Amino acid sequence: MSQLNPLAVLVRNEPGVLARVSGLLARRGFNIHSLAVGETEDPQVSRMSIFTSGDDAVREQAVKQLRRLVDVIRVSDLTDTPRVERGLALIKVNAPRERRSEIIELANIFRAAITHVDNATMVLEVSGNRNKIEAMIGMMRPFGILEMARTGQIVMLRGQAALAPGQSEFPDPSYLTEAVA
Repeated sequence: MSQLNPLAVLVRNEPGVLARVSGLLARRGFNIHSLAVGETEDPQVSRMSIFTSGDDAVREQAVKQLRRLVDVIRVSDLTDTPRVERGLALIKVNAPRERRSEIIELANIFRAAITHVDNATMVLEVSGNRNKIEAMIGMMRPFGILEMARTGQIVMLRGQAALAPGQSEFPDPSYLTEAVA
């Protein structure tokens, strides 16, 4: 499998922007492995964390295509940067009474939260990088995974650098109100 390339994208927080960004990537043949979107500290701006696969040339082309969209404020390729990545998974497993202690022990090892217990099942919440979540899923398979939901990975630079409004490298806030020609 090709390497996964994390891209952090700041966009206008407006209806249809997600569809335009994902549609552009799909039309150009880029495979999106993960996409997470949320409002930033500025309610007029959303942040997208997009993980695509491919070599350097594919990654560079994805960045160039995204920068051409009117709704995109900024694109940062975080592939070779120190960063923090996190995702979340909810995993519902078979949990007969005689096996619950094993599940609880594994949950503790992975620092997962037990968010629901009933007579036959448990729901575990695990967060972390992709490898941690995949490992937890692997450990739960023998118990019988009944249902699972995962978020897209989110990514942020480590240290002082920031991809955020208010930083000196961010464009003038008038970008949100200027008419698009």
